Amino acid sequence: MTFSVINSRALSGMDAPLVEVETHLANGLPQFNIVGLPDTEVKESRDRVRAAIIQSGFEFPTQKITVNLAPADLPKESGRFDLPIAIGILVASGQILANNLEQYEFAGELALSGKLRPIRGAFAMAWQGQQAGHAFVLPNENAQQVAIMSHIEAYGADSLAAIVSHLNGMENLPRATPVVFRQPENMQSPDLKDVKGQHTARLALEIAAAGGHSLLMIGPPGTGKSMLAQRLPSILPPLSADEQIEVWALRSLLPQYMQDFSTQRPFRQVHNSSSSAALVGGGSDPRPGEISLANHGVLFLDELPEFDRKVLEMLRDPLESGVIHISRVARQVTYPAKFQLVAAMNPCPCGYFGHATKPCRCTPDSVKRYRDKISGPLLDRIDLTIEVPALSTSDLTQTQAGESSADVLQRVLAAREYQQKRQNKINAKLTSHELDTLANISDDAKQSLAQMLDKLSLSARSYHRILRVARTLADLSGDETVERAHVLRAVSFRRAL
Repeated sequence: MTFSVINSRALSGMDAPLVEVETHLANGLPQFNIVGLPDTEVKESRDRVRAAIIQSGFEFPTQKITVNLAPADLPKESGRFDLPIAIGILVASGQILANNLEQYEFAGELALSGKLRPIRGAFAMAWQGQQAGHAFVLPNENAQQVAIMSHIEAYGADSLAAIVSHLNGMENLPRATPVVFRQPENMQSPDLKDVKGQHTARLALEIAAAGGHSLLMIGPPGTGKSMLAQRLPSILPPLSADEQIEVWALRSLLPQYMQDFSTQRPFRQVHNSSSSAALVGGGSDPRPGEISLANHGVLFLDELPEFDRKVLEMLRDPLESGVIHISRVARQVTYPAKFQLVAAMNPCPCGYFGHATKPCRCTPDSVKRYRDKISGPLLDRIDLTIEVPALSTSDLTQTQAGESSADVLQRVLAAREYQQKRQNKINAKLTSHELDTLANISDDAKQSLAQMLDKLSLSARSYHRILRVARTLADLSGDETVERAHVLRAVSFRRAL
């Protein structure tokens, strides 16, 4: 046989299109060519593959070798094609005799010694490729990750020689067993019981957790805004099985996170110096940004007005759609971005506007310019806007612990259960039509809110967001119908700016 076809997968964002690695051996001067839109990393695999085959005890053909990565118009990157290229050469040269190669998919980077090194994106590749019904042959570390999905047949190997022995029926590779994530014993999630006072902010946090709402906290320095935000994950429901897989698949795309198999909801705190590519994703080969790493979790932006306005404006579409589309000249990718936004800011540049004891040194114009750094359309997409005042001496010196996260979580879980039974989604994701047909809002509540539209200059988007928050307040109270009191309370959470 002088021709072979080996299955592998490329990566394009979260998609992992099938790639057929075609290898042809022909008579003539020894050459080794790779075609099919390979990038530099893939072209360099020629030297890695040659050395790995020889060091593994096999013969490298002294013929004209042509490797085609099909489809030819799909860009190929990284060292994941080392293994399928090596397997294709060994099959085409008759050193692998297996006739059932079509049932496997191969991916892995080869060391010069023939050992296998882990690759990024293996989890995403297996997650996207599970419908093909193929078994995956991967480096050991990646195979253990992929095996977390119980319906995936994955085999791990530490060397090219071990895979050849398996394919030739000499020594079978064991089916990979899933890696077990253990939470470090000394690692404890922040608990709401550590928060003193701030009863309104605690309620807003509970509403945000129950309905999946976005939240903006405004207050002087040192009032506990960051402390509150860091405790939101502790009152959120645990990740579902499907959400865990999507979170892990995203992390597998980035080398620094590919070993992170935490079962906790993501919490990403972003510095205000972050670029647009860091926040929403980007690069010549577009990688996921912070909003995607916060998928199914919390994205916390502290000192919100200090962010570049153009960077903040990029959050508007993902907040509505739950996805981010990144377009480059030659690449277009889509990443999930179902994050819950929590932001914090001072009321003015000096931070003490409205403070009970510390005077504000800012002029009215500087306060206005500071607050105008956040655009109206972005504020319109935030469901809850609250003031977090400075703590009184009595609140600060109290020794009695507040209500714990575990107690608040029980109410949040009960409210989420009502939402799942009623509409099979959280309230923050209700469409305007679903609010009318499913949310069970009383006529009195709608009439009261309609009267406020002109008084408060509310937009249509604000109108629907208030109704969603009111529905969450009713769920937390165990009420089937949204009443006027729920709407008035929801309106009070949009008047801090």
